[in-house]
Amino acid sequence: MQPSFWHERWRLGHIGFHQSTVEQQLVQHWPKLQMAAGNVLVPLCGKSLDMLWLQDQGWRVLGVEISAVALESFCLEQGVLARRRAGDAFDEFDGEHLRLFRGNLFDINPELLGTLDAIYDRASLIAFAPDARARYVEYLSSLTKAGTKTLLITVDYPHEQIEGPPFSVNATEVSRLYGHNHSIQLLERSDILANEARLRSRGVTQLHQNSFLLTRK
Repeated sequence: MQPSFWHERWRLGHIGFHQSTVEQQLVQHWPKLQMAAGNVLVPLCGKSLDMLWLQDQGWRVLGVEISAVALESFCLEQGVLARRRAGDAFDEFDGEHLRLFRGNLFDINPELLGTLDAIYDRASLIAFAPDARARYVEYLSSLTKAGTKTLLITVDYPHEQIEGPPFSVNATEVSRLYGHNHSIQLLERSDILANEARLRSRGVTQLHQNSFLLTRK
């Protein structure tokens, strides 16, 4: 999807992908990373409440988001005190244990992020169409080092039923994308169709959520 697509979604408030509560798969599975708190990257972070949960666990959250509306809403709605600074490629929102970058994910670099200890991806990979996923995965991999861990959450459904986003990403696709430089552990696969009226209304008849622990080799 082009940046203009996401700018329009946020401008019009068409953000069905946003969750009004913390993702329970995050709460359940994040401890399985078995890591001391450090820097965690949240790509395409939107205004996710998951960032506050990670912050409460002692992590320094580094969020990247294309939409200024999303980040401004996050700070306003959650009472986050963040200092905004304009930059060449990114506007930065700096708060306590929180640094948000407003700009294109593919412009982020290690000089801005520092060392990454973990990545949390709930709604980022599934936002990319199939022909763009490999570039996304390789770019994120270029930002990490051996031992960096990722909690990846995807959905999968019969891909012919709807046009994403969210796009269907099953375990086979995760293995294809990440297998050459990550070890992959499927933590949970659950049927969530009953809880997703929005996708049922679009014609989805089967829907699963998958949680993976990825470790950079």
